Amino acid sequence: MSVNKAIVIGNLGRDPEVRALPSGQSVANLSVATKARFTDRNGERQERTEWHRVVAFGKLADNCQRLLSKGRQVYVEGRLRTRQYQAKDGSGPRYRTEIVALQLRMLGNRVNGSAPKAKAGDEVPF
Repeated sequence: MSVNKAIVIGNLGRDPEVRALPSGQSVANLSVATKARFTDRNGERQERTEWHRVVAFGKLADNCQRLLSKGRQVYVEGRLRTRQYQAKDGSGPRYRTEIVALQLRMLGNRVNGSAPKAKAGDEVPF
């Protein structure tokens, strides 16, 4: 048995970047920040931000483009994938680990509070 599952709750660092693949399918790239707060050995409070690359495909990517923007808090559930590509300068292979989103939910409000509030009966697109 094996399990490949990632769950992240954080804020978008920028607006989703959406493009069409040669097949016509949409793909969205998201950058999600999570924060860990802890006390170091000296008893001082510390905060560390981790950035997560998230990719969504198809209808999920279209919904990301339509509904998400920088600062929005999101719940992302998916699987980890590491892919290899060649560096543009020809210096050899590079690796990128990302979360392939299978489920994405909007949480809370945008940082500036301008996100529209959902009403009872509204469909949740994710």
